[in-house]
Amino acid sequence: MDRKNVLITGASRGLGASMALKFASQGFNVIINYNNSEKQAIDLKEKLEKEYGVSAFTVKADVSNEEEVKEMVNLVVEKFGSIDCLINNAAICCDNYFYDKSSNEFLNVLQTNLIGPFLLSKYVGEIMLGNKCGCIINISSTNGIDTNETYSMDYDASKAGVITLTKNFAKALAPYVRVNCVAPGWIKTPPVLEMDPTYLEKEQEKILLGRFAETEEIANVVYFLATDQASYVNGSIIRVDGGY
Repeated sequence: MDRKNVLITGASRGLGASMALKFASQGFNVIINYNNSEKQAIDLKEKLEKEYGVSAFTVKADVSNEEEVKEMVNLVVEKFGSIDCLINNAAICCDNYFYDKSSNEFLNVLQTNLIGPFLLSKYVGEIMLGNKCGCIINISSTNGIDTNETYSMDYDASKAGVITLTKNFAKALAPYVRVNCVAPGWIKTPPVLEMDPTYLEKEQEKILLGRFAETEEIANVVYFLATDQASYVNGSIIRVDGGY
């Protein structure tokens, strides 16, 4: 049977790994992009192939580096023939007091979180446009909408940019490629759970559902956007935050 192929950036752990598991469970071949977490990527690849019988492929690339992005895209197309779905998930943060933020730190965050999705969407979008088929899903954050914090203003700015990028690429790649964005709120990931418990408790009290999201709950929304059930959803920003 012909399987669809999904490329997920920053897929070796956290939300990225959860999305990889979701897509594999639905029969997608999964390309696991990573930059530093090689062991986790290899372990995930083996898990996907063993449990779901799909083809999984790990590829190291820094999404902020244009040459590495082009090389990765060419490698994936050479191996799988096409990329049916792109999920721009890779992101970094550098939380600190804003007076202590350097321009290099700020640019580094923008380079990965905003320029990365631009480059991937540009090169993968060109292929999808040629095939007259495909979908791109960007992972933003409610930080890019209205839950911004002064200590993460560089991250917040990058995620706001991803929202604008989504709308622009939806227009640029129309009518053949759908481009949407998911903006999660708090998610139970290791970095989050390592934060100050008192702060996390106060944030949880602001959520109508009274808890943080499981990574699988975000992955389910992302997967929906990749299916034909979302065939008329385009240029949309879907907030998934439990009612913050």
